[in-house]
Amino acid sequence: MADTVQLFVTCLIDSFFPQIGEAMVHVLNRAGARVDFPSVQTCCGQPAFNAGLRSEARPLAKNTIRLFEKTTGAIIIPSGSCAAMVRHGYSELFKDDPAWLPRAQALAERTYEFTEYLVDVREVTELSACWPGKLTYHPSCHLLRSLGVDRQPRALLAAVKEAEIIELPEREDCCGFGGVFSVEHPELSAEFLKRKITNFEKTGSPTLVVADTGCLMHILGGLHRMEKPQKVVHLAEVLNSR
Repeated sequence: MADTVQLFVTCLIDSFFPQIGEAMVHVLNRAGARVDFPSVQTCCGQPAFNAGLRSEARPLAKNTIRLFEKTTGAIIIPSGSCAAMVRHGYSELFKDDPAWLPRAQALAERTYEFTEYLVDVREVTELSACWPGKLTYHPSCHLLRSLGVDRQPRALLAAVKEAEIIELPEREDCCGFGGVFSVEHPELSAEFLKRKITNFEKTGSPTLVVADTGCLMHILGGLHRMEKPQKVVHLAEVLNSR
């Protein structure tokens, strides 16, 4: 019998990129997992937390904890930033709360970023995906630095049939999104974005792969405004291609 996992889809995917959530479900099914989706899930509280608004973030965190406490199985998140919030931010939010801290820690122990779950828990890299042509990969800041996840998305991409993976120059540099950073420091954000797009163009790849929807939306928006032909896709969409 397939293991049951819970999909925490994130606000950006739910509102702007539902096809990524659908791709995730298909990929997780192929990896041997049965996917449940608690439909009343809301924001994890990360934007407020990153802005220093701890009192505003706590009710959202409590809502997420209450909701997923009623479920069983691993919680899968297609975003390094939201996964880092549940894994690390919640413990910081409730560090002085003896009632909520153990509940936050219990939820953190069940929470995995999408590629981390596939590679480290399911021990799957080969998913019969096929993407003819060049691809280049941008590691998002929260995924790489907060979760230490880099080997896993690379292993999954390496197994994609007919794909030629091109290394992205200065790959570890931020794309400029950074959640509220792009709002509080728009000039710096714009310069980071220009540099990321320039490096993307240097690869000669028509497609940039990311594993965080914030980066996807930010880079895609920059390409659109600059009238560039390249596209940005989530890794789940690549893994779901046949």
